[in-house]
Amino acid sequence: RITAWTTIHETMSERKITHVIFDVDGLLLDTEKIYDVVTQQILDPYGKTFDWSIKVKMMGRPPLQSSQVLVDELQLPMTNVEFLDKAKLGFAKTFPTAELMPGVKRLVCHFHNHGIPMALATGSATKDYDAKITRHRDLFRLFDHVVTGDDPDLKNGKPAPDVFLIAASRFKFVPMEHSHVLVFEDAPNGIAAARSAGMWTVMVPDARIDPEMTKDAHVVLKTLADFDPLHWGLPGF
Repeated sequence: RITAWTTIHETMSERKITHVIFDVDGLLLDTEKIYDVVTQQILDPYGKTFDWSIKVKMMGRPPLQSSQVLVDELQLPMTNVEFLDKAKLGFAKTFPTAELMPGVKRLVCHFHNHGIPMALATGSATKDYDAKITRHRDLFRLFDHVVTGDDPDLKNGKPAPDVFLIAASRFKFVPMEHSHVLVFEDAPNGIAAARSAGMWTVMVPDARIDPEMTKDAHVVLKTLADFDPLHWGLPGF
């Protein structure tokens, strides 16, 4: 059962959140159904099905890693690079249609209006990220910076902590401690990465995810609309 504010009431007074970092896919933008449709179209000629058990293993990983999971799990007669080449055309047409997830605009504007430094940490390549934010460029300009999956400084994707450590290091005023950073994620791999970086985590998982796979998050919410900044010592709405 998904609940909110389940693990940190007793220690909240000790928290000092000064910076926030967001994942993008499935958290800020409703892109997961785009991935589902395009992937299944590629699999149809091979009689394969892109089901949740495979998708959850791919979530949060960079494209080369996630596509390798797909190829291995379904024993596809192609390499991961060949799969990505097939997917490019479908993604190019559909990424620009991505819509915001519930509560995103309110929360991002709230943090911006109160001067809370914000960054993005995504496994998407720069070109794909740029396509996904097509309809929402004004909102995404409010973030201080973005670390993408093809960033030259990024050696290891999620669940390694690298993307969050890089994102934290690039703020104009760097967090005094990694424990002063709050990370918003939707995927177990992302939560694992943020925890490895020593940061606090809020998870907004897909409704289909096994609750057992959310247990490493400090807080689990149904949508970002349920987030209460006051629980983290941040300015309230």
